Amino acid sequence: MIKLNKIKIGDSTRLVLIAGPCVVENREVTFRTAKKIKQLSIKYNIPFIFKSSYKKANRTSVESFSTIGMQEALKILSEVKIEFEVPILTDVHSENEVKYAAEVADVLQIPAFLCRQTELLQAAGRTGKIINIKKGQFMAPENMKHQAEKIESVGNKKIMLTERGTTFGYNNLIVDMRSLDIMKKFGYPVILDVTHSVQRPGSGAGITLGQPEFIFPIARAGVAVGIDGIFIETHPDPKKALSDSASQLKLDLLEKLLVQIIQIDNLVKKKLKV
Repeated sequence: MIKLNKIKIGDSTRLVLIAGPCVVENREVTFRTAKKIKQLSIKYNIPFIFKSSYKKANRTSVESFSTIGMQEALKILSEVKIEFEVPILTDVHSENEVKYAAEVADVLQIPAFLCRQTELLQAAGRTGKIINIKKGQFMAPENMKHQAEKIESVGNKKIMLTERGTTFGYNNLIVDMRSLDIMKKFGYPVILDVTHSVQRPGSGAGITLGQPEFIFPIARAGVAVGIDGIFIETHPDPKKALSDSASQLKLDLLEKLLVQIIQIDNLVKKKLKV
């Protein structure tokens, strides 16, 4: 189990929500999204970590949006943290970025494509922050144990592992629900990223398409397995989102999804106690 302020991650009693827009586009969208999720987290008594990237370093095309500027985006995340009293999760992409992100974020996330980068993992681990490692689309769940050990090698055991879909032929992903149980046996909290899991990487003309209609069934299935947290990228108007517009959940649908998965999680966790 990991403690983050009053949040307990991996204590087998409550699902943790990690949610927010894919990337910091501007202050208005970021604050609007954070405010709504915070309200829902209070209404449904679900622990909440706000997620948004200060930069999207992995883009399909050179023309794709990346960032409004690292320092400006981190400033907005810092303001969200104070205004809504929520922990912050954001990606890090290089050793040089780690120290700046760690000044704001409570959880540093290793992107899926970078999950084997030893020096990045260790640099993030040395901050003492919680580290969330996204499982690479090319990785078997069994091999994620070795990536976690790279962080443990620098004295940090505050590690989470996140499933986000596995390459299934060209331009498609599939979620193998077995991976959730396999990674849980390593002793780390396991998270399911239900929005990146519906992506169809590189399937558009220089963009990544997606199938958001499958967010709900994948979320329900993952929670039924018994995960510790759920990761949802959500936006007030996904069609206008500057990143991952085809796979983010419309903010207005988040409450409906939370109602469903909380009911399933309560049932599953109750059964586990018997």
